Amino acid sequence: MIALTGVTVRYGAATALAGVTTLVPAGEWLAIIGPNGAGKSTLVRSVARLLPHEGDIRVAGEPVTGMTRRRLARLIAYVPQSPVLPPEMTVGEYTLLGRTPHIGYLRTESAADHQACDEVLDRLSLADLAGRTLATLSGGELQRAVLARALAQQAPVLLLDEPTSALDLGQRVEALELIDAARREQSLTIVSVVHDLTLAGQFADRLLLLSRGRPAAAGKPADVLTEPVLKPHFGTGISVLPGPGGTPVVISRRRPVPGMAPGEPPA
Repeated sequence: MIALTGVTVRYGAATALAGVTTLVPAGEWLAIIGPNGAGKSTLVRSVARLLPHEGDIRVAGEPVTGMTRRRLARLIAYVPQSPVLPPEMTVGEYTLLGRTPHIGYLRTESAADHQACDEVLDRLSLADLAGRTLATLSGGELQRAVLARALAQQAPVLLLDEPTSALDLGQRVEALELIDAARREQSLTIVSVVHDLTLAGQFADRLLLLSRGRPAAAGKPADVLTEPVLKPHFGTGISVLPGPGGTPVVISRRRPVPGMAPGEPPA
């Protein structure tokens, strides 16, 4: 569904991505992980054609550089890390924005557009909030509204740039479960940036570890989330423990303080 070949992105003299090549089959969830500055957001934004790039990026066999904006929007729904959320707009109005690629020029929303939005709002338990303004929503409700707009777009590819960064742990899990349910119901292909390595391993089919703009490891979570793979890029202060069902759990631990007995609190 998504094919990247030798993708390179430069910001002036700095290289943010260097020759990234990967394939994301239809229906797969690929999580992009890596330390700060590794090029994770740059990769996702390149697929969304928000950044100029060298190399080749194809979605459904078509190069993104040759697509019209409307065609691109019908194939890809992109959720940025900090989406624009007009405070006076209602949840229903905001969700309806996702239908823009399907509305002809100089035309208004059709009954089919409204029905598509109603179905998404109902699926995400937002129907009762459709008339509420975005300014009145909680963090978790806002996250669901952002996802509703993306799903209303009815694109087969969903790009997520750290969609849960502003949520607490419980809300993160809930949001990712909603995304996973939508993927299975609609056969979506997902590429997401995920900072929480444990959650990345729990939800994604495959992980791509970037470091300094280059692929450092790729594979199933159990193969990538290991101390030998992660420590060179995240530092020695992490440990990987077996979790429920064998899913790796990645934790950070404090380095020993010289002269402090194990378990002794710092002064």
